[in-house]
Amino acid sequence: MGCRKRAAKDDLLRIAVVEDVCVPDPRGTLPGRGAYVHLAPVCVGLAVRRRAFPRAFRGRGPLDTAEVRDFVEQRAEQATP
Repeated sequence: MGCRKRAAKDDLLRIAVVEDVCVPDPRGTLPGRGAYVHLAPVCVGLAVRRRAFPRAFRGRGPLDTAEVRDFVEQRAEQATP
């Protein structure tokens, strides 16, 4: 979504919406529509800037993406030694 590059499903993070809040779904088990983004803060930032989440989820207004940003940033910190 953010960088618009293709990747294998295993390399992407599934995002779901629960009560107008975007939440990370790493196991892919939350019900409903899902959107996929790379596990990179840059890709999440681009998706937020381009307003891709409301379009992907067919939302009527802005969605809270703080949880997704925190999750991706924590994973990025863990990945760098």
